[in-house]
Amino acid sequence: MVRQFHASRFFSGATFSGIVSSALLAAMGIVTSVIPSVAMAQAPGQQAPAWTSVVPLVLMFAVMYFIMIRPQQKREKLRREFVSALKRGDEVVTATGLFGRVEGLTDQFITLEIADGVRVKVLRSTVASSVQAITQAAGVTEAKGGKA
Repeated sequence: MVRQFHASRFFSGATFSGIVSSALLAAMGIVTSVIPSVAMAQAPGQQAPAWTSVVPLVLMFAVMYFIMIRPQQKREKLRREFVSALKRGDEVVTATGLFGRVEGLTDQFITLEIADGVRVKVLRSTVASSVQAITQAAGVTEAKGGKA
């Protein structure tokens, strides 16, 4: 029996994880529709080669790597470069939502001035983005007519 590939299975997910799971189902459908046809072409009594059972796993891993893992690694690399390039006077936002100006730097910690005379020491790893990047993103959203 050969499974049919339907485009509606691929586009049925509303969220990113839904799209990824739909893509995996579609990939499995394509693979299972190709491999049984190879197995049925053989003479009766012979079994399909052992590698045919590994192909779907390899394809699923490859899809997951290129759709989810690789982009996340790129984003993390950019964030690490941003944090290592911080200097005194930069305005940043932490992962907890604190806006502040960098006043001091060490290997592990950053001192942020969040108001006049109010300084907070945070881990370097908690810095999420620069204030400039957030205000630019908000400006793009407002220019498109969306809510900021």
